[in-house]
Amino acid sequence: MNAPAQPIKFYRFSTSGHSHRAELFLSLLGLPVEPHDVDLLGGEQKSSAFLAMNAFGQVPVIQDGDVTVPDSNAILVYLASRYGNGRWLPTDPVGAARVQRWLTVAAGLVAYGPCAARLITVFKMDFNAKEVIARAHGLLAVMDKELQRSPFLVGERPTIADVANYSYIAHAPEGNVSLADYPNVRAWLARIEALPGFVAMPRTAAGLLA
Repeated sequence: MNAPAQPIKFYRFSTSGHSHRAELFLSLLGLPVEPHDVDLLGGEQKSSAFLAMNAFGQVPVIQDGDVTVPDSNAILVYLASRYGNGRWLPTDPVGAARVQRWLTVAAGLVAYGPCAARLITVFKMDFNAKEVIARAHGLLAVMDKELQRSPFLVGERPTIADVANYSYIAHAPEGNVSLADYPNVRAWLARIEALPGFVAMPRTAAGLLA
């Protein structure tokens, strides 16, 4: 692995699952990091300095030397391509497509399912709880079935597909989404948590964990 010449600057919010995706992968890769906690509640993400890094005003963002990368999934792709030595992002067409499928799930069904459900309870955001919880369970049912066939989402080894989907699935109970009926999902979470370099996102006493 080619190490960066200097620590990667990492702009984050500690209880953001999107931030945790990047934080987890940085740690799994063993890369040096200079963390910067962004004051979202104080509106730091709307400052001109932050908007210069991400015009959407969202965390996470990384700066690797003179390269700035916003967006959690884009960060995963960048880090895997630059520092992953081919382990985390397949280059063959089928493998790459399978990873992309789950990156799309992370940005879609996860974001508007377990993530949105957690936003209601943890951040008091205005979503239809019944709708997003039902979407979360639909997603979990599909994931549980697919994880019967392989230990990780796209095969025998972890990829950025697993990293992208882990955080909000692991914290789904904070949004009143139980994982009790999904044994293969729970086993998959445990496999990710057993990886060298794993770091957890802080738990919030909300939803089913209140």
